[in-house]
Amino acid sequence: MGDYNRSTKEIAFGDITANVTKSIQTYIEKHNLGDILANPVMCIISTSEKIKKGLFGGGAGPKLLIQTVILTDRWLILADNVDQNALYIKSMQLRDLTVEDYEKSSFYKMIPDTGVNISGLATDTPEKGTLFLPLGKDDAGEKFKVKLIEMVQKAKL
Repeated sequence: MGDYNRSTKEIAFGDITANVTKSIQTYIEKHNLGDILANPVMCIISTSEKIKKGLFGGGAGPKLLIQTVILTDRWLILADNVDQNALYIKSMQLRDLTVEDYEKSSFYKMIPDTGVNISGLATDTPEKGTLFLPLGKDDAGEKFKVKLIEMVQKAKL
């Protein structure tokens, strides 16, 4: 599986760490998003650890990526912590997104991995883009993938 060991753990909304919650609240206030956390549907922590290969480790890319992900009835909020540096927050309205199971994408044959490709408009970007949300090949990762696709489809109705 690519260059990372991936795992996903479902957590309760109330169990999100204080530093992540504070960063998300600051982001929400900065962008005047209101009460976007009102109806959480599922929360996960996705952990990606670089696999050490060869003499010099794993090459380019972060050694550790921990993503806290909040899926609400209308929003997807991501809090990325790369190599234990500052948190980077992103938010997207579900109605503006397209989600693709990475294992069904054309990229999978070249770089096997697990997760979803998310295309659409983020709150703080002027143009549409695509990001990869890594998920473990575990029960929580599979459950989140199914739930995210379902909620995005529901939001478009």
